[in-house]
Amino acid sequence: MSLKIEQGLFNSDFIDYHAILGVPVDANPKEVRKRYLKIARRLHPDSLATEDHADRDRASELLSKLVNPAYEKISQEKSYSEYCVVLRLKGQQALKQQDTVVLINEASRTLASTNDLENYYKSTLKELAEQQYESLNQTLELTGQISELNLVYLMRKEARGETASHQPVHASKTGSTQKTPSAPPAPKPPPTKEAIVAAYLRRAKEFEAKQEFPKAIIELREAIQIDPRNSNCHSRLGAVYLKTNQATMAKIYFNQALSFNPQDPIALEGKRQLEEVGGQTAKSQQADAKSGKASKPSGGLFGLFGGKKK
Repeated sequence: MSLKIEQGLFNSDFIDYHAILGVPVDANPKEVRKRYLKIARRLHPDSLATEDHADRDRASELLSKLVNPAYEKISQEKSYSEYCVVLRLKGQQALKQQDTVVLINEASRTLASTNDLENYYKSTLKELAEQQYESLNQTLELTGQISELNLVYLMRKEARGETASHQPVHASKTGSTQKTPSAPPAPKPPPTKEAIVAAYLRRAKEFEAKQEFPKAIIELREAIQIDPRNSNCHSRLGAVYLKTNQATMAKIYFNQALSFNPQDPIALEGKRQLEEVGGQTAKSQQADAKSGKASKPSGGLFGLFGGKKK
């Protein structure tokens, strides 16, 4: 079963965890947890005992690959704070590029123009959420529709100069005594865009050190989504592509990095290495042509940027 959704926020290489859980982007912790438990019960094998094998498999996959990861992301304060900053940036980017945003559903188009933004958004989303996990073969379509509502809502909030209130869900704590605080603690400021990009770069470096290059590429692509003009993100991604012998992709990202920072050291070194390898290949082909020998494959690019030639 393919779990790909190409609508709303999902259409910009982003996972809309709120849409997966069928909750508004400003849902409070109690609402999120209540909704998660309802979905988990619906998708539990005991609830599907009388349904066919295909539905049971579909439910298991939805729960393990979408619902549980979504709730885990929202319930962890650090990861959720980063996620909310990215969510807001997505709204800002979509607003700047609103001429390219295509709304598929009538409800989303209505939300884009209604004067009753809050009520229409909440009531329409609630209607979709009530159907979201009832017929499992329609779950992905309905999740996409909810995400489209979320996208329009974020765009309109940004247009008004407002920010949707995002609250992480914390596990409840119990103890022998409970004290009532005299005043609520001051909320922690959300992490800056620079801090989030730095976190993505750090994780990418860790994956790179373990030679888990596909994961490093994902982290760097996420960083570029947040800060598209960051030359370091582009050059680092180019370096990873170079390590995986994808010279064309490496060249694209090195050039992009240099367009933002002509002195980017990683991009300059990467282009030098590419030109060197390209020159060696051309000379080898010319020599083979003169001697009448067929050209042999080159040793590849694995020796660059710390890799080892085999």
